[in-house]
Amino acid sequence: MVLKLYAANRAGGGGAVVAVVLAFKRIPFEFVPTDVSAVDPSTKTPELLAMQPFGQVPFIDDDGFVLYESRAICLYLERKYPNQPEGSKLAPDVGADLRATALFNQAMSVETFNFYPFAYRVVDEVIFKPHYGGQTDSALLATALKEFESKLDVYEKILSKQRYTAGDYLSIVDLSHLSHAPLLARYAGIDVMTRSERPNVARWWKELIGFPEWREVEEQDGIRSRGV
Repeated sequence: MVLKLYAANRAGGGGAVVAVVLAFKRIPFEFVPTDVSAVDPSTKTPELLAMQPFGQVPFIDDDGFVLYESRAICLYLERKYPNQPEGSKLAPDVGADLRATALFNQAMSVETFNFYPFAYRVVDEVIFKPHYGGQTDSALLATALKEFESKLDVYEKILSKQRYTAGDYLSIVDLSHLSHAPLLARYAGIDVMTRSERPNVARWWKELIGFPEWREVEEQDGIRSRGV
């Protein structure tokens, strides 16, 4: 039974990150468009809540095994399909060096707590608010940008010592950064990720947004089933 991915059909969010990992690992999947509105509770149907108790996307159904949260999904896919395509890895091998695993987990925590919420606040203020009929508060936006940039300053220090966030190999952690930050340049003209004062962040970010599977999602402006 082919894996099913339930997510919003857009080039952003955790669903897009999962789609990138599925495409990179050449895993066939059926995409099930699932829109959950932040302002319309009726979109959280009993059927949805039975699969995802918080009524959120993305989640997958892998032959009856339902899993939610994009980071958990991506790591599950990496573990289930190791070395696919041949010679690649997006996380330390099971049973790998303890320190390599610890550094991967550390980087994942950094993305979860020191990148995602700060990028999301900017995206929410400048993109999501207007989308749902509100207005951007310029003062809140300025504060959110300042806080986000302070985190990027730390990223600059980290990336001056290593190529990627978990070390010197591209990992799930790096790809997880693509959930919302690319929307800033694409839809709001805020190019905070490639500024000259942070050359290592810019170098890293240009590589991420140039990742072929990510470019495919952007060019399609959404997610498409693959291999089914």
